[in-house]
Amino acid sequence: MTNLAQTIRDVFPKKTVVVIGDLVADQFLNGTISRVSREAPVFILRHDVTTTLPGAAANAAANVAALCGKPVLIGLTGRDANGEILLNQLGECRVDCRSVISDAVTTTTKVRVLAGQHYAARQQVIRIDYENSTEISDKVKHRLRQNLAAVANDADAIVVSDYNYGVVFPEIFADAKAISVKRGIPLIVDSRFRLPDLANATTATPNREEVEEILGKDFTADDCSQLRETLGYAALLVTNGNQGMLLFERDRSPLQIKAIGSSEPVDVTGAGDTVIAAYALGLASGLNFVDAAKIANHAGGIVVMKKGTASVSAGELLASVAGDDKSQLSTHAN
Repeated sequence: MTNLAQTIRDVFPKKTVVVIGDLVADQFLNGTISRVSREAPVFILRHDVTTTLPGAAANAAANVAALCGKPVLIGLTGRDANGEILLNQLGECRVDCRSVISDAVTTTTKVRVLAGQHYAARQQVIRIDYENSTEISDKVKHRLRQNLAAVANDADAIVVSDYNYGVVFPEIFADAKAISVKRGIPLIVDSRFRLPDLANATTATPNREEVEEILGKDFTADDCSQLRETLGYAALLVTNGNQGMLLFERDRSPLQIKAIGSSEPVDVTGAGDTVIAAYALGLASGLNFVDAAKIANHAGGIVVMKKGTASVSAGELLASVAGDDKSQLSTHAN
């Protein structure tokens, strides 16, 4: 049996994960509700503080770093204030951003407004998205492909994090597949809307909603197995919230992996980014799909108990895995 704790502790720090994808600045605007406006029947929110955190592909890279892996990020930010803040935050997270390009675009920013009265918990009341509408130029696409080629020999795994903002274009995905095949390293895909366009990778981590977009709400395990076969993946890991995960592998029966921790999450923002980071590090470390998925399941169970876009540390993951091992021992003893 694979010692998962030893892999996390001793092997993760030696592995480099290249993350290609859409970078998002996740902002959390906290305010206090003081009174009702005289202009309209709405509350007045007095601004307290705004926090900016890495989102989307940037969050996946930040989670690789938090798990003591070595993330190399390839993506695009604007030459604007939010782009600068995002890059600074990534630097503080120890993410290698030398392959990130800054250009004349708008940094995609998602502002979550959190409101509450004095001494009360803040609740999200609205999200405001500022999305880049400028098409990525051919020149920038060429530079992104060059940046991927430059770091290819250092990669132990490649993550493609596609939020449909343009960085995961066909040519760079083809490059990633070629590198994966040539070097024998896993290529892991996470796509919000375009999974069928990202075929013939090693594996993918869609959530239930994303699978429903492809197969319909009443999909079955056989449907997922067929989807894996159609897309040419060796494995398909479907995340299913508090019901855990389903792993579909070639020539194996589907595997149900029970959720870890509470069945009532605090916040699921960015949980998929945490899952793919842990899963990629597991595969980069030589784990099979089952063991890598188990580690990802632990990471996901931890992060959904945190507020906002968050990451999981190696220490937290080790403690969760150790606790699960003790639980299994107790079960067998009974």
